[in-house]
Amino acid sequence: MHALRRFYASVLLDAGENIKALAEYLGHSDPGLTLRVYAHLMPSSQERTRKAVAAVFDAIQTVRLDG
Repeated sequence: MHALRRFYASVLLDAGENIKALAEYLGHSDPGLTLRVYAHLMPSSQERTRKAVAAVFDAIQTVRLDG
């Protein structure tokens, strides 16, 4: 049963579910507990961060070219 619970948590974290929602789904009263238990399963956010910043700079560049 523990393996299934861990699999469920890892799938949701990989899909980008937030820790507060995951805590609720797992029945944890404190998202901090969920984070302490499952943080090692969270995917790296470096690529997501890079893409988010690049998107902002692309939008600014587009506005400058259109304006």
